[in-house]
Amino acid sequence: MADFDIIVLGSGPGGYVTAIRASQLGFKTAIIEKESLGGVCLNWGCIPTKALLKSAQVFEYLKHAGDYGLKADNVEKDFEGVVKRSRNVANDMSKGVQFLMKKNKIEVIKGFGTLKTGKKISVKTEDGKTEEHSAKNIIIATGARSRELPSLKQDGKKIIGYREAMTLEKQPKKMIVVGSGAIGIEFAYFYNSMGTEVTVVEYLPNIVPVEDEDISKQLERSFKKMGIKIMTASEVTKVDTSGEGVKATVKTSKGEEVLEADIVLSAVGIKSNIENIGLEDVGIKTDRDKILVNDFYQTNIPGYYAIGDVTPGQALAHVASAEGILCVEKLADMHVEPLDYGNIPGCTYCTPEIASVGLTEKQAKEKGLDIKIGKFPFSASGKAKASGSPDGFVKVIFDAKYGEWLGCHMIGAGVTDMIAEAVVARKLETTGHEILKSVHPHPTMSEAVMEAVAAAYDEVIHL
Repeated sequence: MADFDIIVLGSGPGGYVTAIRASQLGFKTAIIEKESLGGVCLNWGCIPTKALLKSAQVFEYLKHAGDYGLKADNVEKDFEGVVKRSRNVANDMSKGVQFLMKKNKIEVIKGFGTLKTGKKISVKTEDGKTEEHSAKNIIIATGARSRELPSLKQDGKKIIGYREAMTLEKQPKKMIVVGSGAIGIEFAYFYNSMGTEVTVVEYLPNIVPVEDEDISKQLERSFKKMGIKIMTASEVTKVDTSGEGVKATVKTSKGEEVLEADIVLSAVGIKSNIENIGLEDVGIKTDRDKILVNDFYQTNIPGYYAIGDVTPGQALAHVASAEGILCVEKLADMHVEPLDYGNIPGCTYCTPEIASVGLTEKQAKEKGLDIKIGKFPFSASGKAKASGSPDGFVKVIFDAKYGEWLGCHMIGAGVTDMIAEAVVARKLETTGHEILKSVHPHPTMSEAVMEAVAAAYDEVIHL
């Protein structure tokens, strides 16, 4: 007899959500975690970074109190206090996951888990002992970590990753951020808001390169207005850390340039945590740093499954959670459909925020589709103007023939809370006409979605 019906290896937003859903479905469930419950997302990623960003946003509000007819003199930041608040938020969230494990009667096994044949996992516990557990099904959810480039080896002091960037004891005067994905951009905004001189170096022609080009250009304008230096189509080829600070050699289209700073933050993507967990011993197939799975996350070895950042889908917390739920519901013989990876929203929580789903304009054109495009700027939104956040816009893309909502791209205040409308609408195969005839409340930021759709169909009112 197996010890458990399901053992989940890793307790990030993929792992712990999977374990809870498995328990709800009647499976006897255990979860193995080598560090803190909640994984990178709750402890070192999604949640504590949002706490940092909120502090930065509040600081920005206070510095510009006069714009709102208020006075806030001699506003000062407490960098240590900002970091401490972020850690407290993360700790509270991790305690919340502990509560959920107890509530759902999930056994938590602390230690490093290694997969074994015969649906077993060997766990080296915190006290150095080794114990073995078996399950009818094992789900791998070990997540990912900061990726290192050969030219950008992290030393944790002068060349750092996101973990160190969240807990620096002293605020740097100058920082170079290498990579302009969500992680790099969010830290660039945070440190700039705190008063650090920030330079962003991006290898590709546009910052936030996965986004629609109009979004990238708008963010670049906004960041430059804040005083952030942007270097696109550029590459850091070497970093000299021998002096007091760092000297980074940057290769650009115009030649080489040497940048000086206190710290370099490497934000060039992530590396899956698939080493030393026994994949080779069990015979589980991988390709290009990812575990190969079918539509319901089964590996090539029966009884072993994988979800989240270790699999080929988008490396996002909400994707990992959705995959885990789908995986265990399939194990429970529920009728489930494969996840639609073309309808996954992406969010970046800098200021202005970015949120998007579906095809970009470039992707739609590359597919040869006949499209209608609508844009509505927040400068024409009463709510945005009243709240002092007129930067940005909503852009929508529709198929001209059938009215299918192909993509939605937003940049502005609060747009990460608005994108779900487009996700649900696309899931329901809603047309532009149906969005137009759905009454949106006034005054709200969400009206901009309706107005952008109206613009696509030449019916826009407030432009």
